[in-house]
Amino acid sequence: MTILATINSFLKHLHHRPLDPIRDWMVMLTLSAIALVSIIVWNIWAFNTVATGGVIGVTATSTSPVFNQTALDTIHTIFDERANEEMKYETGTYRFVDPSQ
Repeated sequence: MTILATINSFLKHLHHRPLDPIRDWMVMLTLSAIALVSIIVWNIWAFNTVATGGVIGVTATSTSPVFNQTALDTIHTIFDERANEEMKYETGTYRFVDPSQ
């Protein structure tokens, strides 16, 4: 309940203060300038870190290989068998008979 009371108090304070457009614009422009400078500084730092070979965040330790060599050999064998079957059709070992004729 204290957070809600604090928010209500802040909103009442904003509601009852006199309007000053110059002050409001200056606050908005100041906060925007601070945000823009922060973004520019962050991007320069990140670019320099990556350009010099650094890593942003936690560096990766060792990784396991993505592919298993036996699985790759199996895939190569399957593709070789398919290529051999295709060659049998092309050389005339197998003949395709169209059943619609």
